[in-house]
Amino acid sequence: MQNEIQTLIGKIKEDYINWTSLCGSGNHKSGSYFAETIANFEDNVQVKYGKKYIKIVKDNGVWGFIVNTDNDKLFKKGDILKAAGYNTPARNAARGNVFEDYSVAWTGPHYLK
Repeated sequence: MQNEIQTLIGKIKEDYINWTSLCGSGNHKSGSYFAETIANFEDNVQVKYGKKYIKIVKDNGVWGFIVNTDNDKLFKKGDILKAAGYNTPARNAARGNVFEDYSVAWTGPHYLK
């Protein structure tokens, strides 16, 4: 699961870099605000392990949750869930699974289609 978490954080960072470039404000030259933000990105991401969920916290806000148990009635281990609150995942549907192909945004898991 450690590798999958690092891959997830990498996808979040990649989406942030793409977003800053697309909106035209992405000056990634050394010393710029965005270059410093990108360089410090992983320092601002915390992974908190619980019995049922892994919480991904970015800049003191919850990015989302990952199911960390095989004993969940609705979800399988590795499912990505949006946050309903700081300590509570939204349990309406998984937004992907870290063991399968998925896409995410730097702001959080994608909405349901």
